[in-house]
Amino acid sequence: MGIPSDLEIATAASLRPLHEIADRLGIPQDFVEPYGRSVAKIDLDVLTAEGQPTAQRAKYVVVTAVTPTPLGEGKTTTAVGLADGLSRIGQTVAVTLRQPSMGPTFGIKGGAAGGGYAQVVPMDKLNLHLTGDFHAVTAAHNLLAAMLDNHLHHGNSLNIDPRNITWRRVLDVNDRALRNIVVGLGARIDGVTRQTGFDITAASEVMVLLTLATSLDDLKARLRRIVVGYAYDGRPVTADDLGAAGAMAVILKDALNPNLLQTIEGTPALIHCGPFGNIATGSSSVVADIVATRRADIVLTEAGFGSDMGAERFFNVKCRVAGLRPDAAVLVVTVRALKAHSGRFKITPGKALPPELLAENPGDVRAGIANLRKHIQIIEGFGIWPVVAINAFDTDFDSEHQVIRDLCTEMGVKCAVSTHVVNGGAGAEDLARTLVDALRTPSRFRFTYASDAHLTAKIEAVAKQVYGADGVDFAPPAAKALAEYERLGFGGLPVVIAKTHLSISHDPSLLGAPTGWRLPVREVRAAAGAGYVYAICGDMRTMPGLSSHPNAEKIDLVDGEIVGLS
Repeated sequence: MGIPSDLEIATAASLRPLHEIADRLGIPQDFVEPYGRSVAKIDLDVLTAEGQPTAQRAKYVVVTAVTPTPLGEGKTTTAVGLADGLSRIGQTVAVTLRQPSMGPTFGIKGGAAGGGYAQVVPMDKLNLHLTGDFHAVTAAHNLLAAMLDNHLHHGNSLNIDPRNITWRRVLDVNDRALRNIVVGLGARIDGVTRQTGFDITAASEVMVLLTLATSLDDLKARLRRIVVGYAYDGRPVTADDLGAAGAMAVILKDALNPNLLQTIEGTPALIHCGPFGNIATGSSSVVADIVATRRADIVLTEAGFGSDMGAERFFNVKCRVAGLRPDAAVLVVTVRALKAHSGRFKITPGKALPPELLAENPGDVRAGIANLRKHIQIIEGFGIWPVVAINAFDTDFDSEHQVIRDLCTEMGVKCAVSTHVVNGGAGAEDLARTLVDALRTPSRFRFTYASDAHLTAKIEAVAKQVYGADGVDFAPPAAKALAEYERLGFGGLPVVIAKTHLSISHDPSLLGAPTGWRLPVREVRAAAGAGYVYAICGDMRTMPGLSSHPNAEKIDLVDGEIVGLS
């Protein structure tokens, strides 16, 4: 593209004073807690303070995508660029995003602050520590693990079955050697010997419940409900049983407050929490969205991976918890993604795109267009207006964009090309106007399932109505667990389906819009603290590994300045 690196662009940006950013959202300075010069936390007392708004004002828009390639299709850059584009045409806007995990930052993926001229800044602080929220989640999670093992060591009065402990430890570093470990080796004083393991912090249930908590009291209640394992008689053992929830809440007290940053063009950005997108909700926090929707004209938020995953959970889980009504969805699509869904190309992380994929060929786009059609239908199934955003690359051709425009015309869906990465908010103004036009028509939002439906019915509803599966096949252990969760009173919880993000189905090799398949559920677990039940389809890695040459090898300090961050 001939533009400087993301880090060079971010470093050269002129940041506005934080009080100006808060003023744009009408947040009084008494509720802004600076963390240095360029980051602040928003005190949640702003939600209940006298004279502050108490109801949703903004149009609430989720940014989602087609089924992505392993490289991702630019949801974050689109959300940031679109926010700046909306600001340019006179809208009061806020963008709410997840905080990046340091694991991918030092791994293959790199940071997640946007890209090019569509970034949240300061880039280095956003990708490295920020205000320490991830560390607080790590500490709270591992405190519970330590108290659990301590309970076993001191006699196990709760009769916890060591073979049926579900609570592992977490770390915000990609470390495959910690996926499966044995603790308690050594002398008897060193604890009870048992097998366990580590997940990455983004996969922690504590991260998800922090994301979904609506207040400090709600956070404490969710912490108390965390199930760490089961007693010999099958009774669930909770964090409350171990006396750990209070101390965990103390660790997380400040982490519950959302973080205020800004885009390169000075649009307010609330960055908060970062749960996994395949096994969890994959979205930023409820409290950040509540703060933003009471003050802006339009709030943009992002949901992980494609609309079958992130947007489905945004609608069925996050909106249900937050009580917020969504108005539209921006569906990001790229030419390269649709070409990949033709089945004619292979895209590998860390490697250059195949040269033949970059050649002008609208036929390849047309061969993969069924994936875009299906994602449009998924969004419309929630009664939400989709706006298709073509995230343009300099390797695209207008003939290829025209294939996408033709489908949108056929389906009666609004569409716009955006060049925000190269041109910032100016490159997203057409998309911004298209979205504002779409928002003039009220949505008819609806959930996929009722809260009082049985858990099996909820999973089947998502599989059939969202994914397009013919049905669901529950393995015997999964069916048994679902029956037990109903008996334990978890039946009223929403569901999350943990599956690959590389296909609308459970099988990453099934590209496009697969039909004639059934969803196999091999295992079901309860995230009682977070407040959902999740069905596992396939092998989900919750602790990533590092490549032979991870990004960490390129990151350094030179004359006191960070280099190599991407």
